[in-house]
Amino acid sequence: MRNGVDREIPEQIGTRDVRPYEGAYATVRTDRKVARHQKWSSPQDDKVLPSIEAAIEACGLSDGMTISFHHCFRNGDRVVNQVLDACARKGLKGLRIYATALFPVHEPVIEHVKSGVVARIEGSMNGPVGAFVSQGGQLAEPAVLRSHGGRWRAVEAGDVEIDVAFIAAPQADPLGDATGIRGKTPCGPIQFSAVDAQYARKTVVVTNDLQPYPVHPFEIQAAWTDYVVEVDEIGDPENIVSGTLQLTRSPTNLRIARLTAEAVVASGVFVDGFGFQGGAGGISLAVTKYLGDEMEKAGIAAGFAIGGGTKLLIDLLHRGLVRTVLEGQAFDLDAIASLREDDGHVAIDPGFYANYDSRSCATYQLDAAFLGATEVDLDFNVNVNTHSDGQLLHGIGGHQDVAAGAGMTMITVPSIRGRLPMILDRVTTVTTPGEVIDVVVTERGIAVNPRREDLKDRFEAAGLPVRTLAEIREEVGRLVRPARKPVFGEEIIAAIEWRDGTIIDVVRKVEGWA
Repeated sequence: MRNGVDREIPEQIGTRDVRPYEGAYATVRTDRKVARHQKWSSPQDDKVLPSIEAAIEACGLSDGMTISFHHCFRNGDRVVNQVLDACARKGLKGLRIYATALFPVHEPVIEHVKSGVVARIEGSMNGPVGAFVSQGGQLAEPAVLRSHGGRWRAVEAGDVEIDVAFIAAPQADPLGDATGIRGKTPCGPIQFSAVDAQYARKTVVVTNDLQPYPVHPFEIQAAWTDYVVEVDEIGDPENIVSGTLQLTRSPTNLRIARLTAEAVVASGVFVDGFGFQGGAGGISLAVTKYLGDEMEKAGIAAGFAIGGGTKLLIDLLHRGLVRTVLEGQAFDLDAIASLREDDGHVAIDPGFYANYDSRSCATYQLDAAFLGATEVDLDFNVNVNTHSDGQLLHGIGGHQDVAAGAGMTMITVPSIRGRLPMILDRVTTVTTPGEVIDVVVTERGIAVNPRREDLKDRFEAAGLPVRTLAEIREEVGRLVRPARKPVFGEEIIAAIEWRDGTIIDVVRKVEGWA
């Protein structure tokens, strides 16, 4: 069947019946959220266990169950690998991993898939695990990728039932109150796992800093926690920062960032008290810097900014150019320190941030947002999951959530990357539909979605280089050779969910090249 972005979607993916994407806001839920599992303890209960293996036994984890993790340590995480190694030692098979994201540090997951310990993965896969899954035939069911808000919604709606949530906590007390902003190795907010802790059949807090009751500010509550395990290490905060979180030095990308900031200024939303999303990619970081300069010049301040917290965003807070930072995850150590010290820096969970099944969320209050892409097509559809070679190498993050919520969503992307065109007739994979994209900014000009003639008029009046995507596509086509296109087979290796739980696209195994 064809869905709302004209993608061919099967009626069933693995054992799952499919609801096709019909539109960004087409789904209206009127049913109830699923009930949580009943949890109880007596005042004399001791929750502290000596090891992860002991926690696995106490939780009754068995073959085929679902275990969950958060990614707040990013490429510095140690808990996923420790838990899976323990599961292997216990002889468990067929587990489903429901992680918020996997990174190169989680490459050992591949061996656990090969040995049968892991049968299914639902969550973003950045790097080797994604490349491995792209080969096809590796998992019992196709992988499922969701946005941050979509993952939270899926748990509350009962689309995914978590048997045991393992939560890496930089500091915790013996009852299971836990925080991510204090301790020996703070990683920033750990509220990605708040929905896991509340809805999982069993919840295990794994910490390397066990302190007397009460640990605070508690992001995970003792009332949700079944067991606590103290280990030597849970992650390395130094590896939260990766290459994608560095301010770009590329002249091309700096031009894109400058054009983006100028477009925000000209858009009509650039007034005192406006709200914006501060991205963490190299271009987005540069936009944040330039936008701060423009606010200072204009004598205005943003009412709020949503992060991924970064040093640049915290600098704007300290300079009074942003009044409040709402942060779901920390992208560097400066952001973690600020959460402890600054009243205007507030940790939020993905439900507050971007839950589709809610009466409101923070992304809906955004006036402007600037996001990246691996590809954009002439219908303004955006791909952030696969490369042009069809390999599944990236997650969704908050891309869909922010794009759907912001009053003006801007995609920043070079027209050529690695001698390949990034503006295509049709993207390899649709992650975010053109319906919610307003502007595409390249080094060759600014393209405005025909839905937003108001923006086009403002940009032209400001003297900005407004062009169509077709014009940019044609110009690039004269400069680079046509790229080889992957030939896809029938096997579906992953399903891409829209934030309401419908399927916006699927990723198929690459069989060859055309």
